[in-house]
Amino acid sequence: MTAGMTSGDFDTVLIAGRGEIACRIVRAVHAEGMTAIAVYSDADMHSPHVRLADRAVPIGPAPAAESYLNIPRIIDAARRSGAGAIHPGYGFLSENAGFAEACAEAGIVFIGPSAGIMRLMGDKSAARQAAIAAGVPCIPGYDGDDQDPAALAARAREIGFPVMIKAAAGGGGRGMRLVGDPARLEEAIASARNEAANAFGDGRLLLERALSAARHVEVQVLADAHGHVLHLGERDCSLQRRHQKIIEESPAPAIPVASRQAMRDAAVALARSVGYVGAGTVEFLLKDNGDFFFLEMNTRLQVEHPVTETITGIDIVSWQLRIAAGEALALRQEDIAFRGHAIEARLCAEDPARNFLPVSGRIEALNWPDGPGLRIDHGIEAGTEISSHYDSLLAKIVAHGRDRRQAIRRLRRALARLRLFPLVTNRHYLLQLLESEAFRHARLDTAFCTAHPPVVAPETPEAADIALHGLLHALPPEAGERIGPALPRPLRLAFGDGLTAAMTVTASEAGHYDIDIDGETFSFRVMPSDPGRLAVIRDDIRDSYSWHGRPGAEILIDHGPYMLHSRNISLDGPGHSGQDTENGQILAPITGRVVEVRARKGEHVRRGTVLAVLEAMKMEHALTAPFAGRIAVCNAIPGQQVAGGTPLFGIEREEDDDG
Repeated sequence: MTAGMTSGDFDTVLIAGRGEIACRIVRAVHAEGMTAIAVYSDADMHSPHVRLADRAVPIGPAPAAESYLNIPRIIDAARRSGAGAIHPGYGFLSENAGFAEACAEAGIVFIGPSAGIMRLMGDKSAARQAAIAAGVPCIPGYDGDDQDPAALAARAREIGFPVMIKAAAGGGGRGMRLVGDPARLEEAIASARNEAANAFGDGRLLLERALSAARHVEVQVLADAHGHVLHLGERDCSLQRRHQKIIEESPAPAIPVASRQAMRDAAVALARSVGYVGAGTVEFLLKDNGDFFFLEMNTRLQVEHPVTETITGIDIVSWQLRIAAGEALALRQEDIAFRGHAIEARLCAEDPARNFLPVSGRIEALNWPDGPGLRIDHGIEAGTEISSHYDSLLAKIVAHGRDRRQAIRRLRRALARLRLFPLVTNRHYLLQLLESEAFRHARLDTAFCTAHPPVVAPETPEAADIALHGLLHALPPEAGERIGPALPRPLRLAFGDGLTAAMTVTASEAGHYDIDIDGETFSFRVMPSDPGRLAVIRDDIRDSYSWHGRPGAEILIDHGPYMLHSRNISLDGPGHSGQDTENGQILAPITGRVVEVRARKGEHVRRGTVLAVLEAMKMEHALTAPFAGRIAVCNAIPGQQVAGGTPLFGIEREEDDDG
């Protein structure tokens, strides 16, 4: 057994997480015949994972630092509930060596590797050195002790551009900078160091040559305390935004047979060489020619583990529990068969039309799709309040097929049939990626999402589509399902990119409505439909559209291949819910916390000047000045929690000297 790892017999497991992964682990604990204990913050008191568990213990206020990241409170919850083991889930404390040590000191089994292994593989420099020692190919770079900025800059120039700067002590995109221009090098080093120090308490950096057109491929491993190490195949995780994966699949498509086997062997060799115990993932960058390089090792359960479970039939969480209890793996490598193809899409509460701003609020209606080959891991339901305190992941939708083509079709159909109201999600963007020719032909790399930005609306919306927006905006906001009596109604809508449209909505007869735009009339018959759907008949053809938002203010309609967002700018409309750039009113675009205020009342600012920074769902969002002017109003206070739409600044326009 690896030194420092605790194991032993237990029948009660506390899950130190929340949301969909907590629900998934509760089910695995129950399948093993054990008792599941949930923990919850004040924000999660009524969450599904709390009810699903046998018992639940409160651990503090909504902010993660005061609840899910508070080690003493979680250890105390385990003691009070009689838990013999703690499963850390993923995120939060799952790769925190101090947490593993605290469990051991309390006599509680930590379901994961030892603290020593977590520190070794969690330090990118040390992990890189361990990989080299195990004979695993690594990207040319620098991971030495000389952290002087001038020395790092010199090493970067030796490595060559583009160069990747990484925080040695962390991940998740924090402290990471891609530098292609040598003139930006010193600035990027300083910025990465500051971010790494703030995020991880450690400003050490490492440098690697940036690989262009590379794929992100990872190998799942299982290892017990008796020296047995297995791989469960590999996953392609190349589709990422801001270094966060959004679509994953297994097996990784279009890989040379020799490279596939070599990566699997390298992952097993690394896990064995460091004495790894538990479930882990070894990640690689793969070039088109089949060459691959070690990236990092994740010492925890991965978000994307369901695709591996789907094609192997192996319950990874169950084996985590059994390994932590001291069991030996009852499998041999030759026993593991890979059946068909599986693809996972991460459904997130974020708005692609607004640069993927996180979305918070209450889920009023929710209908999950069903069908053959589908698995949906989630921790939400109608009535769930999505908080700005946690990340935006809502659910993982997994489709399994006999081959990749069928898996793509099944996943597309599932996403198309999903109904979640009224929260805006990335559902449509996921569909766009799955329907792209490049994805269908497995032309994948880590720049895929950059090359395929969300299609929010066509360059010039069809007049009939604009008319549909007028129809919805004529709905009274409190009704949402039927046309109100206050017709005819003049409207003026803004559609982004400077496009505005004036129209008049009238009722011709019961259920029939005419929308006049510049003398052209569009006639619709409105049919009964589910919440969040607009069903209409036009020219004897019935169509149904998904929509989100507030009729009369802002709405977004799903128009098949794209989404179209509109804002009511009528003089009598309540549509001033976004930034009123004409009057210089700057509103909070999301619910979140003000982490920094850079502008003060009376200060003169240029267009684009950052006024304040908000944090929501682990992401930061800058509020910028829409034009040059003087700050007449400043309501932003550092540390303040604000709701979306809260007025934060007022700017008096001055001559714009920025052109």
